[in-house]
Amino acid sequence: MQKKLSKEKYDEVRSYFKDFTRVLVPKALVVAVISGILLFQNSFGSVGENGFSNFQILLSIKGILGLWLGARGILQVFFGIQPFVFKSHILPFILVIIIVFLSQFMFYI
Repeated sequence: MQKKLSKEKYDEVRSYFKDFTRVLVPKALVVAVISGILLFQNSFGSVGENGFSNFQILLSIKGILGLWLGARGILQVFFGIQPFVFKSHILPFILVIIIVFLSQFMFYI
């Protein structure tokens, strides 16, 4: 896009997408956290006599990572609270990648 548009037009389009993202992402974040909590509640099931199953263990790990990411995002977006620890975006990105790999691994269990 940058190669095809003039500098002024590129800055205008980029500004439009930035504004659109700032409006859309907070609402999507809240929907993702709420739906994740509901799905976790419905998918976890009951604990058997032998304790947690492998699926329940992986789902618990994903749930904890997802709740941490969601709480961090909601605090940043809606309340302007910056995280005291892990200020860069590297850790959240790594956690998202871990969640994706756990999801793929859960498919085979």
